[in-house]
Amino acid sequence: MAISLNHTIVAATDKEASAKFLAEMLGLPAPTVLGHFVGVQVGDTSLDYLDTDQPITQQHYAFLVSEAEFGHVFEHIRERGLDFWADPRRRKHGEINTWDDGRGCYFDDPSGHLLEIITRPYGSGGTTASNPHPLIAPKLRLGEHESGLTRQDGASGGGALARAESSDQGE
Repeated sequence: MAISLNHTIVAATDKEASAKFLAEMLGLPAPTVLGHFVGVQVGDTSLDYLDTDQPITQQHYAFLVSEAEFGHVFEHIRERGLDFWADPRRRKHGEINTWDDGRGCYFDDPSGHLLEIITRPYGSGGTTASNPHPLIAPKLRLGEHESGLTRQDGASGGGALARAESSDQGE
């Protein structure tokens, strides 16, 4: 049997409102009450919302959607007057990204979790995409050359580059 994610618990200030919001935004079936949880089925995975009176630590949930689905979800974002961003650090307000030659954007759910819709998985465009994801194709600072590059672990030589422009990076 292949391993898959069956469910995850999502902390909420109002489990019914958060579950209903997600289902409506993504065009999914209505949430189901499961004991003290309210679940939303997303493919093979259930997001099980649970009320908490504790401060909520923001989580990030990314949903891979088709181009048509992106259009529908984005229409809901606009109709509700929700803030949205092209990046997870919320620096590009009111914009969508075109990483990997697809489309993506971030928006908040009622409990403050960061939701994301993308039409292409990260890195799927590789380095030949007209707009590669910034985590896949890091940009070098002007004046650097190959012998001066460092890996993520700080050692000299080849490997993953440590000097990507942080303001352009995705997750």
